[in-house]
Amino acid sequence: MGHAMVTGDVMTTPSRSTRDLEFTSWLTAREPALQRTAHLLTGDVHSAQDLVQTTLAKLYLKWEHVRNAGNVDAYARKVLVNEYRTAWRRPLRRAEKVVELVPDVPAPEPPAYDGSHEAVWRFVCSLPPKQRAVVVLRFYEELTEAEIADLMGISIGTVKSQSSRAIATLRAQLPDHPEISGEETER
Repeated sequence: MGHAMVTGDVMTTPSRSTRDLEFTSWLTAREPALQRTAHLLTGDVHSAQDLVQTTLAKLYLKWEHVRNAGNVDAYARKVLVNEYRTAWRRPLRRAEKVVELVPDVPAPEPPAYDGSHEAVWRFVCSLPPKQRAVVVLRFYEELTEAEIADLMGISIGTVKSQSSRAIATLRAQLPDHPEISGEETER
């Protein structure tokens, strides 16, 4: 619901259609990036879609305030990460994955590293949620440690330790991959 404004002696309410047009315009430009980030965080298309929808609903409710504050993208990213954190902190978190068909036989073991970026992301998706969030924000979103700490509400030291643990795990799983076999560079 829009906030009433007093202009001279006349009380007006911002046009709902103008608000909706502004939100739709922003959404058209930025939703693909939110979907990619959510997919990298969750490792699942359906969970990512749910995460983005929740984020967009919260953003829409605060649209006028956020738009006037100036950095809609940063606010949307913060809501997305906070919603993701809330989901993995829930004690009854589900481990099920939505699939088209129920397989008749158990799924095969995940393949060893095959040299593709897709394989790296399969391993990233196997990281614990906090480590995965740090890796996605650091290396995909290219945020600094300080930005990640602020966004996730944790200390820079925690960002560093989570990143270090994640990189160590990935190095152990993918010892020959050129992008993670070297030392991590400081930002």
